[in-house]
Amino acid sequence: MSSTLAGWLQVLALVGALALCYRPLGDYIARILTTSRHLRAERGLYKVIGVDPDADQRWSVYLRSVLAFSAVSVLFLYGLIRLQGHLLLNLGVEQMPGHQAWNTAISFVANTNWQSYSGEAAMGHVAQMAGLAVQNFVSAAVGIAVVATLIRGFTRNRTDRVGNFWVDLTRISLRLLLPVAVVFALVLAATGVVQNFHGFHEMAALVGDPQSVPGGPVASQEVIKLLGTNGGGFFNANSAHPFENPTGLSNFLEIFLILLIPFALPRAFGRMVGDHRQGYAIVAVMGLFWAASVALITFSESQHAGSAMQAAGGALEGKEQRFGIAASGLFAASTTLTSTGAVNSFHDSYSAFGGGLTMFNMMLGEIAPGGVGSGLYGMLVLAIVAVFVAGLMVGRTPEYLGKKLGGREMKFASLYILTTPTLVLVGTGVAMALPGQRAGMLNSGAHGFSEVLYAFTSGANNNGSAFAGITVNTDWYDTAIGLAMVFGRFLPMVFVLALAGALAQQQPVPATPGTLPTHKPLFVGLLSGVVLIVVGLTYFPALALGPIAEGLS
Repeated sequence: MSSTLAGWLQVLALVGALALCYRPLGDYIARILTTSRHLRAERGLYKVIGVDPDADQRWSVYLRSVLAFSAVSVLFLYGLIRLQGHLLLNLGVEQMPGHQAWNTAISFVANTNWQSYSGEAAMGHVAQMAGLAVQNFVSAAVGIAVVATLIRGFTRNRTDRVGNFWVDLTRISLRLLLPVAVVFALVLAATGVVQNFHGFHEMAALVGDPQSVPGGPVASQEVIKLLGTNGGGFFNANSAHPFENPTGLSNFLEIFLILLIPFALPRAFGRMVGDHRQGYAIVAVMGLFWAASVALITFSESQHAGSAMQAAGGALEGKEQRFGIAASGLFAASTTLTSTGAVNSFHDSYSAFGGGLTMFNMMLGEIAPGGVGSGLYGMLVLAIVAVFVAGLMVGRTPEYLGKKLGGREMKFASLYILTTPTLVLVGTGVAMALPGQRAGMLNSGAHGFSEVLYAFTSGANNNGSAFAGITVNTDWYDTAIGLAMVFGRFLPMVFVLALAGALAQQQPVPATPGTLPTHKPLFVGLLSGVVLIVVGLTYFPALALGPIAEGLS
């Protein structure tokens, strides 16, 4: 069997597995977000933190809860990282510099997990488990909680209440993320991923000298990062490292986990609004962009020009030879279309157009299917814009799911769309204008520009993957990318929660013959066009200076 055929069979198997999980997992998530029943463990937590679980919050109070929880998380994680040299199981690591500790704390709380350091070489076990791993859970839960408020904005009428943040956070963490992480940690461990503190016995069989590698609780952290976020991983090489991704089966499972929850959330959306067809329309757009990205990246890497690459059968530099081009392209498309950021190959070594596509995936806002929660609320904001555009074309007030879209709603949607491109383009422009920061590029010309553009795109979109080839562990880059991560995460949440509050206060309007059906192929095509035109073309000049210029040279 050829590697190409094997790759496409893997894609078909992945689609089948996701399709099987779409309905049951989506329905389960909807029940989590709508049930009035509290588990005993949850009630205990509510008593400890002094929360009334049956009291809903206004959107402004919900927002303050999100920001307060995140701010405290940043301070706690920053302190833990700075003090890790005094903690047990610190692996003898030295104290992390202040600017790097700040960048790391922001990164994990913002669900980005951008890492400007080398895994276990700079982080002890306690900081990894009590700090980074915890944020991998709760930061992902925050994203799902925010999209839950937007859905409630569509389902609730004449109210200023959109839910209770503390209840949403607790339920999502305990009922969804933790059970999936526990189950698949065992599954990954069965495929050969190391799961212990030192890993001496397992690693001895692989490297011959058990004292040469420190090891770590990799399997559980691998699942946690794949469900919501990533970074450089425990061993810095990420999912290209045989301890984190030892076999083709583990590679398939990791891609499956990256896509599992984001692709199931549209089903939860459809169930919560009382029309499963709405969820099918959203997931259809997500699936179209994902499939197109997989095909284009794989084609770019397989058919790249050049005698050496043609002789080798494609652009194999930077690829993990155990997986080949097809599985690497599948992983690259899936990870850059979500907020996971895990990689099993070196994106800096991709062909110009292949690397450019990984950037373009993130520039779309990571909406196909996107990060856990953030992907769906990003797509719903774009759906609102698509309905507004359709309303302008036919000369009637736009409506989506029974709610009118007036000036206030469109202002929030427009600000959401403009936030991330502003952060990416301004950050990249400033970096390229400063000689000291240009000196951090490994390459010159268009490829060097792509390295900087990718870094800010990854940070502002809360992806966490790195194009590499650029020195980012400096005072300036740690600060600039840290600012891009925090504003890229929380400013959009402000606008989404404000939009949810505005929608919840409205009285629903009945559908008429002039109402745009938002569950049919026509709307799927319209929404896809809006994504490409409104979002994608924003970055075209920057892409023309980087990967496009390199590819045409």
